[in-house]
Amino acid sequence: MEWDRENTIAQFVRDRRKKANLTQVELSDFTGVGLRFVRELEQGKPNVMTDKVNQVLLFFGHTLTPTPISDETRRNLGK
Repeated sequence: MEWDRENTIAQFVRDRRKKANLTQVELSDFTGVGLRFVRELEQGKPNVMTDKVNQVLLFFGHTLTPTPISDETRRNLGK
């Protein structure tokens, strides 16, 4: 499967990271995921899970996309 640098999630993460003035290393540290994962995510590397989810969602005419959450929901994450 080809990498797609222009996919919605790759663009979203890359744009948001840059707007937050973070390097990929800093994003990796803040989120607790590996630097390699961040790089591959921003480059649109196919991921087994998301590819399979998208395969199913495409059947119904949908795809996985980032969705904003409220500040309250964000504050309650991990509680």
